[in-house]
Amino acid sequence: MREKKFFIITGLILLFFASSCVTTKNYKEMEDQKNKLNGERNELFAANEQLTVDNAEMQAMIESMESEMEEIESWKAETQEEYDRLKASYDELDRRYNDLKESQDALLKGHTRETKRLLTELQKTQEDLLLKEDLLKELEENATQKMYDVERLRAQLEERNQRLVELEQILNAQEAQMKSLRDAISAALYGFEKEGLSVYIKDGMVYVSMDEKLLFSTGSIQVDPRGVQALKTLAGVLEKNPDIKITVEGHTDDVPVRTNASFADNWDLSVKRATSIVRILLDNSSIDPTRLVASGRGEFLPVDPAGTSEARQKNRRTEIILTPRLDELYRLLE
Repeated sequence: MREKKFFIITGLILLFFASSCVTTKNYKEMEDQKNKLNGERNELFAANEQLTVDNAEMQAMIESMESEMEEIESWKAETQEEYDRLKASYDELDRRYNDLKESQDALLKGHTRETKRLLTELQKTQEDLLLKEDLLKELEENATQKMYDVERLRAQLEERNQRLVELEQILNAQEAQMKSLRDAISAALYGFEKEGLSVYIKDGMVYVSMDEKLLFSTGSIQVDPRGVQALKTLAGVLEKNPDIKITVEGHTDDVPVRTNASFADNWDLSVKRATSIVRILLDNSSIDPTRLVASGRGEFLPVDPAGTSEARQKNRRTEIILTPRLDELYRLLE
């Protein structure tokens, strides 16, 4: 679910920063910006994937460290038992040594060998005790450090999980917002669906696609009355959704414009058609102009690459692309 939704994010970014009309001269700048946004989309997708992998790895590290702590505690208990046994043995040897020492003068000749043996055994036991004490101290320090590491990892994991929860909430809210917007537009433009208008969601954005026959005569940038009526209705819905960014994209077929036409090429025609639509949206609503972008794709983004007349008819279209705000998503991924 997270991967799917995060993939949705990536598409949202493509048109977010656009804020001005694109002409033929600055197409490369538009393409550079698109490539940059595509890169950011991929980074967002990779960040979401990496965040999920990191959480799984951190959870595995915590479980491994907790298992190690249990082993350390078990080893510590065994070492403590060994230490207590050696300490008791040392105390017994020390007592026996003191007893022998008291009678040493009288029994020195007869007990020299026993005394040396006891001294050697006592020294070895004392050395073993010192080693066990050092080992116990090291185990305690390791256990303490492991505990600190586990708590630190738990805190990091909790923070990451919280960010994932917030990210999911934002994605769910935006998905619901886009569905609601699609339904509202579909209801408002219901009567135009048989005239070449369609409304759908793609990559987390709402697309309002209008065929050329609904908007323009061949080779014209003047919107037909029926198209103006549809755009006015759409503007009424869009002005009620001030957080939505609006990009108008003009598309043509691959047939060159006439040599005596007032357009340099299909690209120029697609840009000017997009500009005409933007003006109608602004003139018939209170939409903030900073929300709108007019751009042209010419013949370079066909929906059907076949060279048939039916394919060319599909490609002659205008797409109004509606994008939600991405500020909160960027904040969570910083």
